[in-house]
Amino acid sequence: MTEIAAAFRLARSGFTLDVDLTLPARGVTALFGPSGSGKTTLLRCLAGLEKAPQGRLRFKGQIWQDEHIWLPPHRRPLGYVFQEARLFPHLSVLGNLRYGQKRSPEARPSGLDQAIELLGIAPLLQRQPETLSGGERQRVAIARALAVGPQVLLMDEPLAALDLQRKREILPYLERLRDELDIPLLYVSHAPDEVARLADHLVVLEAGRAVASGELAGTLARLDLPIRLGEDIGVVLTASVAARDSEWHLARVDFPGGSLWTRDSGLPLGHRARIRVLARDVSLAVGETSHSSIQNSLDGIVDSLGDDEHPGLLLVRVAVGDGHGSSHLIARLTRRSAAQLGIGVGLPVKVQIKSVALME
Repeated sequence: MTEIAAAFRLARSGFTLDVDLTLPARGVTALFGPSGSGKTTLLRCLAGLEKAPQGRLRFKGQIWQDEHIWLPPHRRPLGYVFQEARLFPHLSVLGNLRYGQKRSPEARPSGLDQAIELLGIAPLLQRQPETLSGGERQRVAIARALAVGPQVLLMDEPLAALDLQRKREILPYLERLRDELDIPLLYVSHAPDEVARLADHLVVLEAGRAVASGELAGTLARLDLPIRLGEDIGVVLTASVAARDSEWHLARVDFPGGSLWTRDSGLPLGHRARIRVLARDVSLAVGETSHSSIQNSLDGIVDSLGDDEHPGLLLVRVAVGDGHGSSHLIARLTRRSAAQLGIGVGLPVKVQIKSVALME
């Protein structure tokens, strides 16, 4: 068994969590949805902080909860990171790290060293919590959760209390955890940019139910999701830095089905990265185009249409690529433009991309 199997039904006043999920046992699974959709409740059920009487939870073949067994939180080998750091003010950073580790039978001395190194907090060990910035406190909180040697790391909107600059500081550390740890991270968020940058697997929650669950790229490319992302609708593609144009400070990224030019952020050639293409930055043309300021243009075939939030708008998914690989992009058009172009499934189109976000 290499997965997490979780099924919970928990009724609360005006709300019921009712999910049955199979999740990967490595990488970042984002629990995504609006406030009140059940993200934190699901996380607390996984941790045993909420007792769902009819719940079932199996991790790599180990039963943590079923009709006969219910492991209390302290017997579940997991780490939990809250929105607030919750550090002990009377202890130094090192004291906070050691406090949790001493109380965990799973903890190993090397786990503390690894947590300190992964979160880059060695210079902070002798400092008191009140002297730390918000981002530093949260890095310490994450390191404390890792130091206990968890088999699963649960993170409940760990960036929600941080300003934009502090979020930018901590995101590379979260990416490092995703790439280097051989354990699953379940990450609660309602921020599409965080999900796009960090997640490998996506669970979309609405009103206590999982309305979608799957690999990130394929799930974001669906046009039938009940959750509407508004200006954040788009796709995430895995790409590699293939070329650099030093004269114009641009880099070319290649992905299955095509190549795009974006601003050069200094990543080395061959570096694997994610690119995010929003529907608002994609336009479609029928036939040849010329004399356009849009430099990124790909050949594609319309493969599906979907309703947008406004009745005057249409979402168009286009497949780009050939036998060597393919990907999907999503464009947002007015229905009048779509009618004038004759947009329909199977139509060959030119896909023009105005902007590409390169996520390291």
